Amino acid sequence: MLEIKKTESKIRAGIIGGAGYTGGEMLRILLQHPYVEIVFVHSRSHANQPVYAVHTDLLGETSLHFTDRIHNDIDVLLLCVGHTEALVFLQQNEIPKDIRIIDLSQDFRLLAAARCNEREFVYGLPELSREKIKTAANIANPGCFATAIQLGLLPLAHKGLLKEVHTSGITGATGAGQKLQGSSHFAWRVNNIQAYKSLNHQHVAEIVQSLKMLQADFGELNFMPLRGDFARGIYVTSYTKCTLSLNEAYELYLAYYKNHPFTFVSKQMIDMKQAVNTNKCLLHLEKQGEQLIIHSAIDNLLKGASGQAIQNLNIMFNLPEDSGLHLKSIAF
Repeated sequence: MLEIKKTESKIRAGIIGGAGYTGGEMLRILLQHPYVEIVFVHSRSHANQPVYAVHTDLLGETSLHFTDRIHNDIDVLLLCVGHTEALVFLQQNEIPKDIRIIDLSQDFRLLAAARCNEREFVYGLPELSREKIKTAANIANPGCFATAIQLGLLPLAHKGLLKEVHTSGITGATGAGQKLQGSSHFAWRVNNIQAYKSLNHQHVAEIVQSLKMLQADFGELNFMPLRGDFARGIYVTSYTKCTLSLNEAYELYLAYYKNHPFTFVSKQMIDMKQAVNTNKCLLHLEKQGEQLIIHSAIDNLLKGASGQAIQNLNIMFNLPEDSGLHLKSIAF
């Protein structure tokens, strides 16, 4: 096990891919984190520019500049690069083994691909694997849709109650990343909605992997993702046959999440804006006949990406789990 860092001296962090959406969120959180200092922010395309030239809301918040150099005088490296790029980065750059890595891509989430250069990655969903995260040297941060869907289903899987699941979820434009594409143009996105990757989304594999860790005989997840005409946030609705009454289901969910600081079970209907700009996952349950319906809402860039990565960092370095993550929703 790696030695736990002391909170008296700040944890030194480097960010790779600092010019993207998740890199920007990482900067916003860490600039206010009481136990972490940012040593460098890497971006080849923006090297030597101030970070506020890209993340304009950070004007006046920091004098940091992007760099195309990688420094090894750090405790943790945060990979905020695209899918497949994290694997290539680690293959092309020799990172000392005593530097911990938190990867936000999907490259190491599946057990069959969880190793690179003798590094083994632990799947970083705290509500599932907190004890493993405490002693991990490398974390594969979960996907955004995967987080919202799993948090809606983990309590049922924990009790072996999951049947076939049907899920639909809608995500904001930032979920597609910062690279320009047809479906991210304002003129296309505004006042519009579209299904994509029907029953074939890349996050299904990691969701099923996690659920089978708790319930080996779990069967099928049918997931229909949608693009929405808003910038950020995810709202998911799942349903499955369940013999529990609504009150029994609430008792199960409240008990499962009682020691997890960011997942909240509401007996009132939730909406997405309650979660946007926070590291929270909000859950609400309904019962219609034999079907238990689970609604979940998160911010795709925070609990679905950078916020959860910092939550994992806090656990890895034996810090209070909510350090730097006291964020307020926009609400309206």
